Amino acid sequence: MLRPKVTWLIPIALTLLSFGSNVQKVTAQTTENIYEFSIAYDALAIFGPVFNEEKNILDVAVLGESIGDAPFGLTNFDSRTYGQFDDRGTQIFSRFDADPSVFDIEGNLRSDRYFGGSNELFGRASDSAVIDLVQQTIKGGGIINVTGGTGIFENATGLITFTQEDRLTPGPTDGPLTSRGVAVLNFSIRTPQRVPEPTATSTLVGLGVTGAALLLRQNRRRLNF
Repeated sequence: MLRPKVTWLIPIALTLLSFGSNVQKVTAQTTENIYEFSIAYDALAIFGPVFNEEKNILDVAVLGESIGDAPFGLTNFDSRTYGQFDDRGTQIFSRFDADPSVFDIEGNLRSDRYFGGSNELFGRASDSAVIDLVQQTIKGGGIINVTGGTGIFENATGLITFTQEDRLTPGPTDGPLTSRGVAVLNFSIRTPQRVPEPTATSTLVGLGVTGAALLLRQNRRRLNF
């Protein structure tokens, strides 16, 4: 009597073992991915044209290309903000933000884009800088709030902090002020890991468990007789 019992318990044990290992894999895939890395960019800043003359606000663009290889193919960036400038003698204090409401003006939200391959990141910048007209330098820094991405950065959140040191570049007096220098960006990015959709394997495992339960019930009835 013991041998039949052992024989029909074997497929049940194997089925339950398979089901248990599948659950463990799914649980492991529900954690976050965390990406932390730095990239140095050769950056060109363009201050102008004037967006709001009354409040001394300009359109600002900063374009960057990585110095050497960049992690995850983020070899370029394009940052667009509004900039407000306060002239204080030989220095100009400036602040920048992608949100026009920060300056109490109307306009569209602007953004940053980090790209170069199949992965991209998007964000909105908020920063400040000091322009020294005697030294012909610009020093500043700030943060970019990450709002999303593509590729491995789909549904990304996080922060990018940066510092930038530029030198003013010669140009026509009636054109926008420009500068060129190095921007060092530190990325701290989080993305949710995807839980895979149910597959044919998981469906078969579910059917196997159901079948095992029915088999167990039938054998219990048989043994009672």
